[in-house]
Amino acid sequence: MSLSSIEPFLAMGTYSWLIFALGTVVTWGLYGIFLHSGQVGMQDAANGRYKAFLFVGVAYFLTAVLAPLAILIARGADWNFPAKGLWLSLIAGILGAIGAFFVLLSLGALFAQGNKSAPAIVMSIIFAGAPVVNAIVSLTMHPPAGGIGALRWQFVLGILMAAFGGFLVTKFKPAPGAPAKKPPAAEVEKA
Repeated sequence: MSLSSIEPFLAMGTYSWLIFALGTVVTWGLYGIFLHSGQVGMQDAANGRYKAFLFVGVAYFLTAVLAPLAILIARGADWNFPAKGLWLSLIAGILGAIGAFFVLLSLGALFAQGNKSAPAIVMSIIFAGAPVVNAIVSLTMHPPAGGIGALRWQFVLGILMAAFGGFLVTKFKPAPGAPAKKPPAAEVEKA
């Protein structure tokens, strides 16, 4: 796919933001499951999470360094990076990486307790809690006209519902099914 074929997609209209947001919902929704599976797949109880995190870093390098570098080169962008944008973007990346590391630690700690539903529980808390943090910080950085008292009740209810929803999903997550039974050894030998 060439850069020229991507440009119309980026400017496709009123709902492009929603399509991209839903793409993030899908990819981040799968993130915890694959991260946990990668950690377990390393088959190293002591260092599996760090090995998995190493490959998260490799993936970030491929996706977040090489891809935008190629796009900037293809577009003939200048190489001027104002300090404010540079540092805020760097901090955002650090926060994302620390968050990914905390996901791994949380998944590992819960799985070590014997909980096979670790990805569903951990990611539910993260995805319910992150919008609440985002709303509070955004309100602090950009207070609404009229102050906090001017917030609509629906907005406040939405924040409370997000937090309560995360709690409900975590608290009442269905127990995983029983593992598949292995056939008796005698039947395996006949086959």
